[in-house]
Amino acid sequence: MGKGAMDKRQIGQTGVSLSRLGLGTVKFGRNAGVKYPAGFELPDDYSLTRLLSQAKDLGINTLDTAPAYGASEERLGVLLKGKRHEWTIIGKAGEEFEKGRSHYDFTPAHFVQSLERTLKRLQTDYLDVFLIHSDGSDSRILSDEKLIGKMQDFKKSGMVKAIGASTKTVEGGIKALDVMDVVMATYTQDHTEEKAVLDHAALNNKTVILKKALASGHNTDINGAMDFAFSHPGVDSVIVGTINSNHLQENAEAVERAISSRQIS
Repeated sequence: MGKGAMDKRQIGQTGVSLSRLGLGTVKFGRNAGVKYPAGFELPDDYSLTRLLSQAKDLGINTLDTAPAYGASEERLGVLLKGKRHEWTIIGKAGEEFEKGRSHYDFTPAHFVQSLERTLKRLQTDYLDVFLIHSDGSDSRILSDEKLIGKMQDFKKSGMVKAIGASTKTVEGGIKALDVMDVVMATYTQDHTEEKAVLDHAALNNKTVILKKALASGHNTDINGAMDFAFSHPGVDSVIVGTINSNHLQENAEAVERAISSRQIS
């Protein structure tokens, strides 16, 4: 794979470009209350600078963060200084993580406050993708016309370029695609329940980003996982979090192989 050569997907007419593999940044800022197989220390800035440089060389342009990821947003703001334009940043609102516990707020007023705080932390004036960080009550959240209207206002104002939701149900995923641009869903060999969301996206030219493709590090068959993920034509990008350079390389190679095998077949 040549430098920066990873395939990209566009989100509709938004002008946002997603690399087929995105880098999740939970481990940049939080090591409490996470579901990984082993504990870890938060990496220093030097280590993260090298990791981001490696990601860039692999053709990865997409970073996924959220207020619930501890210090991730603030750290990215420092690490990306002067380079913000080189990256597609996915941000979220709705989930907060404080004192070791998550709590949720899906009011439009909270989303205004949360987005403004995220932009300040990231030291930027826009997000490429802004998602509702659902607690699982997708249908209720996405039926709130005031919240959806506020999301659309953010997009019209230029504060965000594309909007969507990170969902946990079929109904929620389909609803998110019907009223917004993007859904972040789960689809693995062990969790095929949300396939209907991917089918709906493929039929309607909407964007799907997959999360938990490696089951938060519990699935070590990286090639099998990526092959399965990209076996569905509705999948545009897969987010995998890591702070390990070897894992990042393996993930990128697995994505390249999976995409190449689709193109050949």
